[in-house]
Amino acid sequence: MSAADWAGRDLGERVVSYTESDAILYALAVGAPADRLDLVFEERLRVLPTFGLTLAQWAPDVLAAAGAFGDRSVHGAQLLDVHEPLPRSGNLTLAARVGQVWDKGTAAVFEVIVACDHFTATWSIYAPGVGGFGGDRGPSRPPFIDRGTPQRLTLETFAAQAALYRLTGDRHHIHIDPAASARIGQPIPILQGLCTMAAATIPVADARGAHPAELRHLEGRFSGPVVPGDVLTIDSWDDGAFVVAHDGVAVISEGKAEFS
Repeated sequence: MSAADWAGRDLGERVVSYTESDAILYALAVGAPADRLDLVFEERLRVLPTFGLTLAQWAPDVLAAAGAFGDRSVHGAQLLDVHEPLPRSGNLTLAARVGQVWDKGTAAVFEVIVACDHFTATWSIYAPGVGGFGGDRGPSRPPFIDRGTPQRLTLETFAAQAALYRLTGDRHHIHIDPAASARIGQPIPILQGLCTMAAATIPVADARGAHPAELRHLEGRFSGPVVPGDVLTIDSWDDGAFVVAHDGVAVISEGKAEFS
């Protein structure tokens, strides 16, 4: 079966439930401080829109389990469009499908699209070894834009962060088990890319005078690993662009965050 045959494939529908405690646990996992009562206290809670990504995490796993790609695949990029705020608790009906499958030669990139009334999320999964099927290569990297001097922010991750974030739904072993992370060349378990991306939205929102729960659009490419405890920098521009780096090397590139 060619990778191209997966394009447009229906991945099913699920009703997912969550409580206020789930949303608060998520906020703490992505670095919300205890004094941000609007993120961690049920009486004032505003749910972070990126929490929806944990509710939809099952979809790329369904595609992997169906045999589209193997365990060498990596999460290449993420897109999130927010249609309306998430309630403090409730049930969401999520529908998933495969979007485009791009041919990168030695690899393929699968789009996994999950949609509901509150958001639409798109995973880009880079899968080595299944390209070369004669398909479209897909969009090229955007050209460099000189945006001028950015506002530089600091993002401090913490040692237990990957272990805590796992409790929100991403149970992949490379984030907890040194033996598993070593198999991908990382002697220390690495932080989930979606955790890093979501964590970045909090200081970015604050710097722009917005509330993190007012996020309306988020995108970024995962460019390098983060080890829990790393201190990261965020370069943020007024047009919404941002880059997250560790020791001057980008770990999230081509980022963009827009707030209402």
